[in-house]
Amino acid sequence: MKTVRSLLYKDIVGSVVLVALAFLSLFFFFDFVDDLERMARIGAGAGKAALLAAMRLPGHFYELFPIAVLIGAIITLARLAQSSEFTILRTGGLGPTRALGLLAGLAAVFAALTFVVGDYVAPQFERQRDELRARFNHDANPARRGAWLKDHRHVDGQDRNYSVRVGRVGGGGELEDVQIYEFDADGRLITRTAAAAATVDGEGLWRLRGVRRTVWNAGAATAGGPVGEVVVSEQTLDTLGWQSSLHAGVIAAAVLPASSMSTLELMRYTEHLSAQEQSAQAYSIQFWRKALYPLACFVMVALALPFAYLHGRSGGISLKVFGGIMLGISFVLLNNVAGDLGLLKNWTPWAVAAAPSLIYLGLSMAAFTWLVRFR
Repeated sequence: MKTVRSLLYKDIVGSVVLVALAFLSLFFFFDFVDDLERMARIGAGAGKAALLAAMRLPGHFYELFPIAVLIGAIITLARLAQSSEFTILRTGGLGPTRALGLLAGLAAVFAALTFVVGDYVAPQFERQRDELRARFNHDANPARRGAWLKDHRHVDGQDRNYSVRVGRVGGGGELEDVQIYEFDADGRLITRTAAAAATVDGEGLWRLRGVRRTVWNAGAATAGGPVGEVVVSEQTLDTLGWQSSLHAGVIAAAVLPASSMSTLELMRYTEHLSAQEQSAQAYSIQFWRKALYPLACFVMVALALPFAYLHGRSGGISLKVFGGIMLGISFVLLNNVAGDLGLLKNWTPWAVAAAPSLIYLGLSMAAFTWLVRFR
């Protein structure tokens, strides 16, 4: 069995690597041409365009790797079937269950690699790419985009609602151009706090610097003024502490586009939106898709396994391989369409994310069972 495992794994991994390299080379060329045009506008060279294009490769790898697994596995298994090598392996004791178990073990390695690249490698490269592109463009603020956030707390026995705007996130995670609007239970604006910069710790304590604070005291009377007149006071402070439920992880997730968030960041931000009674459907679907996407490697391997049981002498092997590849591409399309439909129809997020994998896994197992029992 060790020899059989070595044979299958070596051939499949080799084919998957070649297919992945072909895809990455193609996408690198497209990105390079696109970035070359942008860099030419600002007088930058081709080297900088190539660097920016190379930093997108981990993201492309994450998106394309399940398809590369499918195509590489189909090529290997179809070749073994056409040369009757897989028939010899079956005669030597490689039953359907054992073959499925061997490929599932390899799929687990592929799934782990997909998870690591998607959650850790690709987001870091994408953020570095944004900072490099801003630097090449001579942007004075090479930082990621800002965001609006909401918070709700009880202060001195009263409900307080906060709308927080973070203009930019600079190097080291420091927040810049921060504005905090405080409202009472009736929706009246109480305070406005503007800070040039801020840092946030893991417990949600904001340390604001360069603070300008405006306070509205509705209903207070000024000397000689009518009752109910709004009194406005302003303060200028060097530093100010503000306790919030918005900790560093939530802010980091909020300033990132959903496509470049890690699974943990998506989970944190989804929980925050739900706690603040905001719509979290889009981020919840993205979270489940991100969490379940590595499992697509199991689906791709399962789709490829029936090709090992085709008979090469019956002809049409190339057409069947092409059909299998198109089936895998249709899986990716359905996976993307399901997310959009789930958002429009407000379907259960985990069901939307899991449905394409379950459907195609069922199809592959049905085809595998039919080929084993009746062919």
